[in-house]
Amino acid sequence: MRTLRPVLFWTHLVAGVISGAVVLIMSVTGVLLTYQKQMTLWADLRGIEAGPPTPGATRLTPDSLLALVAARESRTPSNVVWRNGADMPVEVQFGREGRQYLSAYTGEVLGTGSAGMRKVFSVATDWHRWLAMKDDGRSTGKAVTGWSNMAFLVLVLTGMVLWWPRNLTARAVQQVLWFRRGLSAKARDFNWHNVIGIWSALPLVAVVASATVISFPWASDLVYRVVGEEPPARATATANSGSAATGGREAGSQRAGNQAGDATREEARDVPVVGDVYGMAASRMPDWRTLSLAWPKAADAPLVYSLDRGMGGEPHKRATLTISRTGEPAKWQAFGDQSLGRRTRSIMRFTHTGEVLGFWGQTIAGLVSLGAVVLVYTGLALSLRRLLAWRRRSAAEPIVAEPASTAVA
Repeated sequence: MRTLRPVLFWTHLVAGVISGAVVLIMSVTGVLLTYQKQMTLWADLRGIEAGPPTPGATRLTPDSLLALVAARESRTPSNVVWRNGADMPVEVQFGREGRQYLSAYTGEVLGTGSAGMRKVFSVATDWHRWLAMKDDGRSTGKAVTGWSNMAFLVLVLTGMVLWWPRNLTARAVQQVLWFRRGLSAKARDFNWHNVIGIWSALPLVAVVASATVISFPWASDLVYRVVGEEPPARATATANSGSAATGGREAGSQRAGNQAGDATREEARDVPVVGDVYGMAASRMPDWRTLSLAWPKAADAPLVYSLDRGMGGEPHKRATLTISRTGEPAKWQAFGDQSLGRRTRSIMRFTHTGEVLGFWGQTIAGLVSLGAVVLVYTGLALSLRRLLAWRRRSAAEPIVAEPASTAVA
């Protein structure tokens, strides 16, 4: 251990100095994104009265509601979301063009969501994922955040050894487990670094390690290979789709996109018959909270419903119902019906945000992200003090003069 500890210390120090600024940005934005889903939905529905307009009023049938949308809108919906509850509106999403919240009883547009709240979270997400870089720079930004995240994982793993005292006496352990008062700035930073590091180490390992499957395709593929499965094939991005994703578009591709949009709007008038979605959801998942329909791309495309009895980030509480419009039997796929690799990948994805454990998991992830902010600050402060102390010692070292020559000319 005497030989290993210095190696771990310098590895910890170098990784922290190199990645500290980026880790700090990801940690701060991680705190801001802790309750993104809940805060966005609250802002969207604030002030909306979506209950029955009159006592005893009944909901429009889903087919009637979608027919109203198709007749009123030139845009094609991308998704329709029903929420369980007599006072909940129906959300119709139009991809990047926004959304509408409709009365389930009249089909009236009640609101279009909170643009301000979504903008705040969009900016925070851009910084968190790719340091707010634009267009082609996003791939560079994502690589920087990905490798900085890997460095952070090294920091946490080496810190789990360094944060513990060398002598495991009761007094020594107590000093690194609890915050102490009356310390100098250096001793305070050291105490905070150790205490927060020890208490947040295991959750941080989960949050940081699971981020690798989001940052790197090889890490995502590794999840499948570890459980003995072949990773799913990835779609090859075309030049046009890539430029559209980054906001850039050539004139030719723009004309093609406009033509495709016109064709899609024509298809929107052919509204799919979805039937009694409320009854279907209640029979398949009695405690459902949201039911989402992906708008079919063609008249004979299947209807794909996603049912969720959780908060949106708990994959084990989701299921998919696919109803063919060509006479094939309906397909019900719960979380347990998926392959082990896909289940593991989904769990790791939402371990990063803590959502896999619901509200309390989000809270833990947010708290350790806040702890990471303090860890980065105290770590950089301690490193800076070490550097300044080393420079002072170097400047104070006396210069030894060469002895005068005694040789006789």
